[in-house]
Amino acid sequence: MAVLSLERTVPLVPAEAWRRLTRWERHGDTVPLTRVTAEPPGPTRRGTVVVARTGAGPVAFDDPMEVTLWQPPRPDAPGRCRLDKRGRVVRGWAEIEVRPAPDDRAHVMWREELDVRFLPPFLDGPLGRAGHHVFGRTVDHLLRQP
Repeated sequence: MAVLSLERTVPLVPAEAWRRLTRWERHGDTVPLTRVTAEPPGPTRRGTVVVARTGAGPVAFDDPMEVTLWQPPRPDAPGRCRLDKRGRVVRGWAEIEVRPAPDDRAHVMWREELDVRFLPPFLDGPLGRAGHHVFGRTVDHLLRQP
């Protein structure tokens, strides 16, 4: 299992950082050959299923993730979201936390555990490093885009 963790402090209030990070369809913007959808349409809530489809033509797979925790930030509490990966190829979970930081900024934490079926354990390290790079680019992109 590959483990990754990212932290960012950004010049956004927590509610805006949360909004940008949870626009699921935008998550595919920086991941090659990936399109992301969410069902049912409308606001995210517990039970929403986010699907990242990666690949081209017949060489593609789905990475379905169910939102199992959905707590948008409030003035007295950080925002927290947990996605449990339910796919045949990718298993694990991802957690996003957004909390206030000094000077009207937001502190973002993204933690993820990935288990890719058929991938031998000795490749967990390289997978974690690649995931850190890809998710880091994605988080940075999402936080920069209004």
